[in-house]
Amino acid sequence: MTRMRRWLRRSLICILGLVGLAGLAGGAGFLYLRSSLPQETGELQVPGLQAAVTIRRDDRGVPSVTAASSHDAYFTLGFLHAQDRLFQMDAMRRLGAGRLAEVIGPDVLAIDRRMRILGLHRSAEAQFRAASPALREALEAYAAGVNAQLGTRQGALPPEFRLLGYDPEPWHPVDSLIWGRLMALDLSANWEGELQNRRLRDLLPAPLFDLLVDRPVVNAARSDWRQPIGLASNSWSVGPLLAGSGGAMLANDPHLGLGLPSTWYLARLTTPDWDWQGATAPGLPFIVIGSNGRVSWSFTTTHSDTQDLFVERLVAGQPDRYETPDGPMPFSTREERIRVKDAEDVVVTVRATRHGPVVSDVDPAAETVLALAWTALLPDDRTAEAILAINHAVDAAALEVALTDFHAPQQNIVFADQDGVTGMIAAGRVPVRRAPHANSRLPAPGWTGAHDWLGVLPFAELPQIRGGGDDIIVTANSDIRPPGYQPFLTADWPDDTRTRQIRTLLAQTEGLAAADFAGMQMDNHSAPMLAFARRWQALAARAAPDAARILASWNGAMARDQAAPLIAALWLDRTARALLLDEMGGAFDEWWFWQIDRVEAVLNDRRFCDDLGSDVVETCDDIVAGALRQAVTDLTAAYGADMASWRWGDSHRAYFRHPVFRNVPLLRDWLDADMATDGDFFTINRGTPLPPRDGVALPHVHGPGLRFVHDLGDPAGPRFVIAGGQSGNPFSSHYADWLDDWQAGRLRPIGQDGARLLTLKPLQSAP
Repeated sequence: MTRMRRWLRRSLICILGLVGLAGLAGGAGFLYLRSSLPQETGELQVPGLQAAVTIRRDDRGVPSVTAASSHDAYFTLGFLHAQDRLFQMDAMRRLGAGRLAEVIGPDVLAIDRRMRILGLHRSAEAQFRAASPALREALEAYAAGVNAQLGTRQGALPPEFRLLGYDPEPWHPVDSLIWGRLMALDLSANWEGELQNRRLRDLLPAPLFDLLVDRPVVNAARSDWRQPIGLASNSWSVGPLLAGSGGAMLANDPHLGLGLPSTWYLARLTTPDWDWQGATAPGLPFIVIGSNGRVSWSFTTTHSDTQDLFVERLVAGQPDRYETPDGPMPFSTREERIRVKDAEDVVVTVRATRHGPVVSDVDPAAETVLALAWTALLPDDRTAEAILAINHAVDAAALEVALTDFHAPQQNIVFADQDGVTGMIAAGRVPVRRAPHANSRLPAPGWTGAHDWLGVLPFAELPQIRGGGDDIIVTANSDIRPPGYQPFLTADWPDDTRTRQIRTLLAQTEGLAAADFAGMQMDNHSAPMLAFARRWQALAARAAPDAARILASWNGAMARDQAAPLIAALWLDRTARALLLDEMGGAFDEWWFWQIDRVEAVLNDRRFCDDLGSDVVETCDDIVAGALRQAVTDLTAAYGADMASWRWGDSHRAYFRHPVFRNVPLLRDWLDADMATDGDFFTINRGTPLPPRDGVALPHVHGPGLRFVHDLGDPAGPRFVIAGGQSGNPFSSHYADWLDDWQAGRLRPIGQDGARLLTLKPLQSAP
């Protein structure tokens, strides 16, 4: 047990003891903790408002705000986020600023050090200094709303603050810009892939390395400091001629890590000019995904290569200088002081080269270091300006103009407007490289200049589609380049399984409605998994007849109440392990993340099927047959001999855990939620499981934290569901009350009842 967990446990014992004593005295301790819940009815006078605002919450705690101005709408959203997600907001800004150790201690020092090196907070500060008056006003109004809630709060702070023993600082406008920097980091993984590929190159025979790396990837590479969940999302639109309502239609389900509280917070903000509704991000004053009453928009990750690692060679005998094409240059340096709870401050010297910050560990004996070039670190990033402009776009054309300022991370923005116009722009900065393909998968030598960036692609050269009528636009992370497109975006496009399945389903229905789109988002057909099982069906019949019979009647649905998907998934996993573990050793578990195309490539090549750890020479058939038998053995040990009773949902469960309370055993059992789920890595209904290192557990760690459908011809408006609940407070009834709807794919409009009414009024100054 780490020091952090021991400390949390001691704190929990103290808290439970106090609560227990208070319970004997009439439950005062429980009432104290319950007092951390927000006021949802009545009236409040708050400083910073320009006019009165009404907030109606529906039965899920989703607020519908009526404000007289955009300023007051931003203010109120900040107030609401602070009511419901204060700890999440504070944790986010501390993560991005590299200030977690201040409140947690040495256990998170490595995270803080990494964030200080990347300089995300410095990047956010630069954005704020360059902010337009409109953006500055929005950020300042939002911050005023957060701080007004902090200043008028009655009762306890959210329990995480009490458990960790600190009070939140006032919110600053620049804090909101950190969210975009963190999202850019979360959705960019090229440099991690380059590090992993370099390790594999040094470990594997060249032909095997080529089979495993020189192919389209289906997952994001992983590292030891970020959760290995991959990157994905779905979005599609159809023109009005394909919709039963006669309006354009849009659907989106962004895929991120699952947990509590949800990444997303739903809200509706109505002013005389706008009707914003959709998914917000606590800490940010805008709708991220949703509608403004005239235009609707969505995001999926492009998977472009916007990061490069450069190997910088140090000058012999001068470790403070590195080689360049123009001769030796000194590192630029700065010192970062990290405060650490219950320990001495740590001073980090951050070095940077002409390419970017040095991200490799400092080794005095090393002859080289690694520097990161990343578009998100370019000094004139205007992505926050773009988000503001998107929220105020009056039609598709205005939204297209807004996207010229969207810089990082590169995203496929699919949109539709009230006039029936649809479109997609892969907005974001993509580097123009001197040698575009040479260094896309491995760190490149930085001293030659041969791999340097020459600039970024002009906006006009980014992939773009303008649609309407009977047009269909689909983005699901696969290759979005039109035929003949020349600029280099990436060498590693994810496969197009979800894209093809979405197009297939769209072609099967006439007069599309919102319910059709919502049903498509729940589609569980896994074409790659079904193809794997069918390819080896005859072999399976000989190796494990009972399992083969179950697989023979399977249609590829990764349904939680079926046995076949469980058998197929374990079979694939055991095949990959039997095939590659002997060559890769400890690197296997870092690499393996359902790359079925690479497993098939090795099986087709047949040179590497022999298990180097056995005394016999195995064929590929031997490996696959043995893997199925092993999967059946392992599943029998876990679930019994009756295969018909096995269920995909027994192993494939989504776990919704709180970032603090998950470390406290008693609270973890009380507050964490889990449920059997459908889907897998390849399904539209993304159900990405972690591969099982031991046993048969396949935890669903990555998927659609938000589902959004909007038929712009339907007066009911957009529909949503989130994975979790509106509140981050575990004492709230809205902590996880969306989960059943999320599991079932039930979307609903915002503000169906609005029975609870809170009115905010400007604070009257004393005469």
